[in-house]
Amino acid sequence: MANHKSALKRIRSNEAKRLRNRYYVKTSRTFIKRLRATTDKAEALDLYKRVSSLLDKLAKKKIIHKNNAAHKKSKLAKYVNSLS
Repeated sequence: MANHKSALKRIRSNEAKRLRNRYYVKTSRTFIKRLRATTDKAEALDLYKRVSSLLDKLAKKKIIHKNNAAHKKSKLAKYVNSLS
């Protein structure tokens, strides 16, 4: 157990950040699954725009690595372009 006041505060703030980050990552996963499940090109383009924006925000806040965001966006763009 931590002995200093600052260490106790750090534990509390880290837990709050962990829960917030977990929520954002889970939300992005849900949107990605929804995008992969769709077969309609117009709907997929709309969803891709939202997912792409979400991934960029997560990378900017350093919740996920920027290369991870770029990789996911690339894969999803490839999928959306393959739809007819």
